Amino acid sequence: MDFRGRRHERGSNWTDPEIVELLQLWSDESVQIELESSLRNQRVFDRIAHVLREKGIFRTGDQCREKIKKMKLEYRRIKDNHKMRSWKFYDVMDRVLANRPAITYASMGGAVIAQQVFQGPDAYLQGVPVGSFGPASSGFSDVNIAGAAAAAIQIAGRPVSHEQPSKDGSPSPASARQRKRRRGGKTSWSHGGARCGGQGSLDRALASFLNWQRSAEERLLSLEEARLERELQAEERREEREERRAEQERQHELRLFSMLTGALAAVRQAAPTTVTTPTDPRVSPQAHSSASLITTAAPSISSSLSQTPSEAPASQAVSTQETTTLTPPTSVKASKTSPSVSAALTGADSPGRSIYLSNRGNSIRQHEGILQEGFAQYALNKHHDTENPDGVINMGTSENKLCFDLLLKRMTKPDMLHIDPSLLQYSDWRGHTFLREAVADFLTQYCSAPNPLKADNVVVMNGCGSLFSCVAAVICDPKDAILIPTPFYGVITEDVHLYSDVKLFHVPLDCEADGKDSRPFHLTVGKLEEGLIKAEQEGLTIRAVILMNPHNPLADIYTLAEMISFLEFAKRNELHAIVDEVYMLTVFDESATFHSVLSADSLPDPQRTHVMWGLSKDFAMSGVRLGTLHSENRDLVEALAQLGSFHGISGPTQHQVAQLLQDREWIDEEFLPANRSRLKAAHSYVTGELKSLSIPYLDRPATLYIWADLRKYLRESSFEEELSMWRSFLRHKLVLSCGQAFSCSLPGWFRIVFADQHNHLQLGLKRFREALKEMEEKSASPDPRSVKDASEESETSVKEDSGDSDNAATVNSTSSPRQESADQLKEKDSPVPDAASLAPKEFELLDCQASNHAEGLDSLIGTLRHQIRSSDWLEKNTPELSAGEDPEILDVFKALLQRAKK
Repeated sequence: MDFRGRRHERGSNWTDPEIVELLQLWSDESVQIELESSLRNQRVFDRIAHVLREKGIFRTGDQCREKIKKMKLEYRRIKDNHKMRSWKFYDVMDRVLANRPAITYASMGGAVIAQQVFQGPDAYLQGVPVGSFGPASSGFSDVNIAGAAAAAIQIAGRPVSHEQPSKDGSPSPASARQRKRRRGGKTSWSHGGARCGGQGSLDRALASFLNWQRSAEERLLSLEEARLERELQAEERREEREERRAEQERQHELRLFSMLTGALAAVRQAAPTTVTTPTDPRVSPQAHSSASLITTAAPSISSSLSQTPSEAPASQAVSTQETTTLTPPTSVKASKTSPSVSAALTGADSPGRSIYLSNRGNSIRQHEGILQEGFAQYALNKHHDTENPDGVINMGTSENKLCFDLLLKRMTKPDMLHIDPSLLQYSDWRGHTFLREAVADFLTQYCSAPNPLKADNVVVMNGCGSLFSCVAAVICDPKDAILIPTPFYGVITEDVHLYSDVKLFHVPLDCEADGKDSRPFHLTVGKLEEGLIKAEQEGLTIRAVILMNPHNPLADIYTLAEMISFLEFAKRNELHAIVDEVYMLTVFDESATFHSVLSADSLPDPQRTHVMWGLSKDFAMSGVRLGTLHSENRDLVEALAQLGSFHGISGPTQHQVAQLLQDREWIDEEFLPANRSRLKAAHSYVTGELKSLSIPYLDRPATLYIWADLRKYLRESSFEEELSMWRSFLRHKLVLSCGQAFSCSLPGWFRIVFADQHNHLQLGLKRFREALKEMEEKSASPDPRSVKDASEESETSVKEDSGDSDNAATVNSTSSPRQESADQLKEKDSPVPDAASLAPKEFELLDCQASNHAEGLDSLIGTLRHQIRSSDWLEKNTPELSAGEDPEILDVFKALLQRAKK
């Protein structure tokens, strides 16, 4: 490539290795002397560029000169401003530039000669021999150096002798003439006083020229510094403009919501008190237009609001800058959401609709639950004791991190490294025969089965999530539902919904113990019966019931009698019973005993009872991905085998798991005792800290977590406030799991995982206390105006809705969550939900359904006003909503205003 036609290329970028090569050539002593002694130094940089090209670095002389110039300016800026000298090339530049003379004279013969001029005429009596300014290197010649030195001395009135012998060794003619002139006395300082006078004038001219050059260089440096300062000021102005723009966007969004509230209020005031139809002669077309706008827009704004109270937490759509939570609806009653308003509800952070995906594909792509979001935050910034001590501590994901040393020792034994040809080939998609036999023997022993379990009844897949998905697919049709008590492990929602389009119908459990329930969140057959009746009234087809023992997240251990009663309920109603026993060996206190349903002498309905177990929890191997299912239903086992090709496990992994399960000596004498001892110690430490903070919790000697009651730290009893608390923990680099991730019917409950190393628990609980302290300080000094406004809005809404309590939607009050009873939170006589809450950008929409449109609108308006005034979102987040990013949202608000003004 020819670079000669390309002049000053100031935009060329240099890599660090290229700069090092350039500095090696430029800092050479001979090159520095030649640069200082040359009137025009372009040829020097051209030769530098030529040498660089030979080394594979293609740069022009102009580029080399410009780069050196910029580096000199940077060096002087750092040195003059006394800044931190952390620039990687500062030392090299300092060694070169600091050794130069105080007065530079590059255009008149070099800095060394300039100093000699000021020292006096005796400095020139001996002449200046060639090469006296330093050795030549890198292919550079001394001819130019000697010529420049001679020119400078001749200007000063003194000739210099360059006696360069000819090829035959005799002196050159020029040298002979110089000797002749000296013999003639033409260069003698003792003859020619007039010449001495001329010499003095030349010295003065030379000194003045040097002073001018120095001032010119200083002027150039000052200009460059001024340019850099202007650029810095311009960058600061640009940042200020960006901040102003962000503030304008915040104000713009606030105005949009304010306009929406005003428009809804105006329509409500103009709307008739009774609901009419388009054919009603009492209604004018304009009034009907406004009424139809509200009756269509309000439901579209809250598409997920038409669910039952028990389904509210699982179907909330929450979006902020930190999180994006989208949970599929769990009730077939949910109405369709307008695309434009749905975008506002889910937030700008959720991925937009893709033209390349189906409706189902877009739904799957946009789905993300709170549990996955918390783990994603943790995965991006994991805590490490040495490499990342300020990283996120994960006390939200149920993993056992206490037994790695035990597993490492066992998994690296020689019997684990066996490779057989059959392990590298396709196998039975239910799992290799040797693995299913090992699982059957293992479950027979540890589940205390009365008779040996058969390997033909065992199916093995890559995790219990795959088993949930496949079982739902083969026992349910799309849109069918499965009963499940709440709270429950929220990921089951995705397991049964994403592939099979099967929904979960929630059976909420009371958090307070009463006369009939001996403990909080107590599951009874009566509650299952009530849930089934309610689901059938809503037109749902219930195919199964999911039972977890030990429970997640409650950690309750159900007795065998209780489990048999649940199975009898399933038999009476011809429901499949999916029993999840993945924590059956994670009971770490001798006072508690776990009984598997497989230990029963006989099952009420063996053909509809399916028991799950896996390695993730009991063997602290969540990364191995292996789950098992035992069922005596041959049809179901054969159907699962057809789906097994999508959820298979590698042959070597199956071999390792089989070896592990068959090693009963290691399990009974090493792993289980050590694991239970460590879990018990960690549980005692965390519960002790909770007691010191006076935090109530369910004390259960099983599983890997504690279900803790943090309701007293909520400023108001709402899932919006619970999510705000969850984010507060996340800001303190701590991941917990909030109650709405488990579809808990009451906000304020959190799951805290304790199965971690002691130092991690200490750090995590320290951050836990700091977050709680921050919440208490905020609660102690609330905004009086916001509290007053919220109270007024709540009272107004309650008064307006008191005329028809069966159909009214109640706005959230500011009363303590402790004062709310389970009867208030669960309406059994009406499907109308109890709360509606909408906040800018977060859009916590808790059940907002009303049979009377005008009264439902009152509730919505009160909620909008309260949340716009009291929400701290505008101070904490940068908005993503703007007309340029999603014009449809702005169009919706404009259309609403135009119709309201008619």
